[in-house]
Amino acid sequence: MSNATRTRGSAPPSLAPAAAARAARLTAEGPRSLLLAALLTVVAVCGGDAAARVFPFGPRHRAVNDLANQFVPFHAHLWDLLRGRADGGLLLDWQAGWGTSFLPDYGTYVSSPFAPLVALFPRGDIEYAVYGITVLKTAVAAAAMTYLLRRLGPGTWWWASALGASYALCGWSLAEGTYNPMWLDGLIAFPLLCLVGEWVRDGRRPLLGPLVVAVCWVANFYTAYMATIGAALVLLVRLLTARAGTADAAGDAAAGPASGAGAGPARDSATGARRTVVRTLLRAGLTTGIGVALAAPVLLPVLLGSRHAHPGLVREFDPAPATDVLARLLPVTYSFSTPAAFVSTAVLLLVAALLFRREIPGRERWLWAGLCAAVLASMQWGPTHLLWHAFATPNGSPYRQTFVLSGVLVLTAWTGFAHGRPDRRALLGGAAVVAALSLGSLPSSFLTPWALLLTAAGLAAVAAALLLPRRGRYGVLAALLVVGTVVGQAAATTAYADRERLVRLDDYPPWGTGQQRRADALAEADGWPAYRTDPGLPRVAGNDPLLLGGQGAAYYSSHTPAVLTGTLTALGGGWTSRGRNLLSLDNPVTDALFGVGARWRDGTVVRAEPSAPPLPLVTVRPPGPAPAYGRSPFRNQELLLGARVYEAPRAGGACRVGTEVFLWAPDATGPARLGGYETRLLGGRPKRLAALTSLGVQQREGTAPRVPPGGRAEIACLDHDRLRAAVAGLRARAATRIDVRDDGLTATLPPGVTGTAVVAAPRIAGWRCEGGKAGAYGGLLAVDVRPGTTTVSCRFRPPGLRAGQAAGAAGVLLLTASLWLGARGRRRAEGPVPLSR
Repeated sequence: MSNATRTRGSAPPSLAPAAAARAARLTAEGPRSLLLAALLTVVAVCGGDAAARVFPFGPRHRAVNDLANQFVPFHAHLWDLLRGRADGGLLLDWQAGWGTSFLPDYGTYVSSPFAPLVALFPRGDIEYAVYGITVLKTAVAAAAMTYLLRRLGPGTWWWASALGASYALCGWSLAEGTYNPMWLDGLIAFPLLCLVGEWVRDGRRPLLGPLVVAVCWVANFYTAYMATIGAALVLLVRLLTARAGTADAAGDAAAGPASGAGAGPARDSATGARRTVVRTLLRAGLTTGIGVALAAPVLLPVLLGSRHAHPGLVREFDPAPATDVLARLLPVTYSFSTPAAFVSTAVLLLVAALLFRREIPGRERWLWAGLCAAVLASMQWGPTHLLWHAFATPNGSPYRQTFVLSGVLVLTAWTGFAHGRPDRRALLGGAAVVAALSLGSLPSSFLTPWALLLTAAGLAAVAAALLLPRRGRYGVLAALLVVGTVVGQAAATTAYADRERLVRLDDYPPWGTGQQRRADALAEADGWPAYRTDPGLPRVAGNDPLLLGGQGAAYYSSHTPAVLTGTLTALGGGWTSRGRNLLSLDNPVTDALFGVGARWRDGTVVRAEPSAPPLPLVTVRPPGPAPAYGRSPFRNQELLLGARVYEAPRAGGACRVGTEVFLWAPDATGPARLGGYETRLLGGRPKRLAALTSLGVQQREGTAPRVPPGGRAEIACLDHDRLRAAVAGLRARAATRIDVRDDGLTATLPPGVTGTAVVAAPRIAGWRCEGGKAGAYGGLLAVDVRPGTTTVSCRFRPPGLRAGQAAGAAGVLLLTASLWLGARGRRRAEGPVPLSR
């Protein structure tokens, strides 16, 4: 073929060996590049934690907020499930909240492919396990982004490693993801989903693409949703920049000597490019839809679990001031309510320099720069803020999508490498932009002197690295300057965030010898399902039954059922986090009602008296209407028990000698006293509710309790003799045998009893019972018992599980059909195979 007839864009034959050599070099450098990115990430995170002397490198602990309350306990429960030591299974958790649905919690907190790694650690080292998984996820995110960068275009391998590590070490990862480790799956998902977009563009990996989408959405649907939006925007920009190149080529052909004849082909080329964009977007939508459908067996129970949950805080979005947003682009800043947008100065300089690089097509420069600006602006505008967060402003940090901005910045920075390194003019312009952004952040109260110092040092180091020659010792020096900037800024930001979190956020005692002794004592006393063992007070975290063992009322989740919160509140229970973090209720009446035979109290396990053993899990109440709760928790307990066991205090507020004095002051904060006994209340709605509490047995006539001020207070006097008689009456009508399963229970009833069988578990959505419709009795699961009934069998299936399984099956069918149609289309395109003679 002559040069005159060679098509535009095709490479001369002499260039084929060079292209093959470059492909071989990229393949060889791939693993080295990924390993370097992961190593830099681990060094930065662990180095920063060591500098701050934070667990596991020093005396300061990491047990703050949801990390201590949710993530560590749920990983501990997963450990128990994997080792066969949990009470319950994947569908039903019998340990927390008196019996709750576990699949929504699994899909929210521990469905990550990395979570099962906890089983490789000893149970007592659960905090080490969670920390190790956190670091591992961050390292994998760096490797995934590095792989994506290498896939998108050419560039020096160690630069890809540095930028991949910069993404994984963004401010969002270091300040928020580190104590919300489930979110780090979204950090991994963004580059993976962008890679799926590349496969869709090329018509490759039709099976792997939907599977990657499914894994990302199962791992953490919340951040995967955000990552999917970001990946869709990246794909659109990639398509538009590719279309621009096609249009330019067509325009050049039309402008040649035979421009009149070339106008038609140019129009055809532009039309074809538009059709290609539309077809690619449709294929991307189909790939994503199939992947989400495959994940539906986990996703739908999670979504419906949220629908049945106790409502959290509803708040209006308040965008952060521009100066604070600019300050958070810099290292060594911290704030809970502003976007943690820091990504190394190397990334900022390359993005800013891209604007001044005239050798890069203008459409490519401005589309990528516009994407960065659009993502940043969308974080500050109410409607798009709601879109990023699935149309609900989060209770905590309002900028949980910030990792997508960091990813887009890194992709934009790498875009320039496809055209070589920036020249001096572009670097000067980029440095001026970064300096201007830094100056604009000066009014922010979040700005620290270290932020400005590290930004200036990083700017100089990266600019010098880009100006140095590529070969020999200069190349090594350049790599050290860039890597030092990335690791140094990230380590300093990690150390600063570690210190600030302990000052600004709630913290809890880390796992130690005291917690281990408590867990061992609870395990020794455990008698489930004959009776419950409550881990008691003081609490270690929001999910003590999952962390320490036993079966109790304490439970904290995004899926805390509204019926559970309402029932516990009616019976005098306490909570924090506006009703989603339920506390253990230490009260003899509720212990009897819920079959608590042992509980932790005052540093030891206290067992039920032999003369008053705990009730079985299932009792039968006489025929009659279900209790209707009122304002008094003492009266509500009596309604559920079916007997009067409390007395009103006498004149002057004192109880009869020998009765146990209980105080209910839900909104009071401060000490409450009776004689020499003192306890402290912590209440105040809407954030907290103090539980009713015992002030001890009345020892002397006329001694009245001292109650802290704050809202309504009620005192009641418990007669233990009456309580024992009431419990004995219920025990005569209780189940004689109970078989508890991972998805329900079966109870054998005494012969001849009728009325209502009441299970000491909340009537959450998903229960179905044989021989009668599952009902409610004072918020508890109940079944009508007709004459001749000898057994009650109830099964639990989380709402949405069946629909999710159907959607998953539909996803499998769609995936199979798409693979078959794709193979058929390829066979048709290849044409018939000629027959040999």
